[in-house]
Amino acid sequence: MTETVAIVDYGSGNLRSAEKALTRAALDSGLDRKIIVTDRPELVAASDRIVLPGVGAYGDCRRGLLAIEGLADTIEEAVLEAGKPFLGICVGMQLTAHEGHEHGVHEGFGWIDGVVEQMIPSDPSLKIPHMGWNELALTPSGAAHPVCKHIQPGDHAYFVHSYHMKLATNDAPLATTEHGGRVTAIVGRDNIVGTQFHPEKSQAVGLALLAAFLEWQP
Repeated sequence: MTETVAIVDYGSGNLRSAEKALTRAALDSGLDRKIIVTDRPELVAASDRIVLPGVGAYGDCRRGLLAIEGLADTIEEAVLEAGKPFLGICVGMQLTAHEGHEHGVHEGFGWIDGVVEQMIPSDPSLKIPHMGWNELALTPSGAAHPVCKHIQPGDHAYFVHSYHMKLATNDAPLATTEHGGRVTAIVGRDNIVGTQFHPEKSQAVGLALLAAFLEWQP
């Protein structure tokens, strides 16, 4: 049976890169998945899986979502009420937190107990934005999570960000990385996962994670 995967278009994100990467991941894994890019709430509601990308400032991304009538509510209903698998990428992951503190305080979805704050590395020589390849370290929860099943010790992913998610508890982190301190790299709870890095730009590691998401049955 063909499943539809909706990549949400709200004016922010590497939409075509995400579309190509998800299509490639599905083909390589032999999964019957239809990948669509859409800003229409009815198509998001009808999809089987939801991917929320995000590039830019937290507040701008949040406003972009709210500017499309019914879109944010539709995503919330599909994820929280219908239990559809959800993947947030970069700012798309950050929007799952309670709030973001980038150029003011902005409300998020509140699905993950955390706040998005500016990165301040302990080593002042480390540059911000944090940009480049960093090693992923799975937590015990991440090592047992189906979406992380292909991640191996020493695997690296591609990051581009100046803000990071500070989690309130230890329930949600699936993986971390280091950049002058511990940085949340993957979060997850129930049918929700998110990556601070860009799987669509992370080559084999990213494609493997996307494939695992496409077959995940939470």
